[in-house]
Amino acid sequence: MFEFDQFVSDCRAALREDAPQRAVREVVARAVSTPGAVLQALGEPQRAEMQTLYRSDDLTILNVIWAPWMNLLPHNHQMWAIIGLYTGREDNIFWRRVPGSHGLVEAAGARALREKDAEPLGRDVIHSVSNPIPKLTGALHVYGGDFFGVPRSEWDAETLLEQQCSGDKMARRFEEANGLLKK
Repeated sequence: MFEFDQFVSDCRAALREDAPQRAVREVVARAVSTPGAVLQALGEPQRAEMQTLYRSDDLTILNVIWAPWMNLLPHNHQMWAIIGLYTGREDNIFWRRVPGSHGLVEAAGARALREKDAEPLGRDVIHSVSNPIPKLTGALHVYGGDFFGVPRSEWDAETLLEQQCSGDKMARRFEEANGLLKK
């Protein structure tokens, strides 16, 4: 059974370990190993959104729901993260900065995440996200810091040049994806 208050408590305790990201990954992996319990606790995804479940200076927990076929631009977090899928699928393309290019990135790898996967992302990772299936995807995103309290970058879809990431622009992308759901 997934109990959210216990999940937060376990994540907070994991932050005190010698390797906090590894310890938090174990907590997330344990949670998503029973995806039905997470679904029961959080509810069946109904729309694309980023739900803030917990936020402090050293830990942020989001319930991220991707619309079918939704894509998110390459972006960074400026902190480590753990992505744990409890329903659906999430494809990640990993990007690296092109040396001497003043902000340009190039693809450097990829990973398809499925239900029950818990993937660690390092502090400096740049990734884009796609939901490649015709149903909503739900994932717990756990960050080692205040996700909303640090400046982040995203990269233009056409030019792949770095620009400032804003919460408003990100929220608008989720709303645009919901608009497509209704059609």
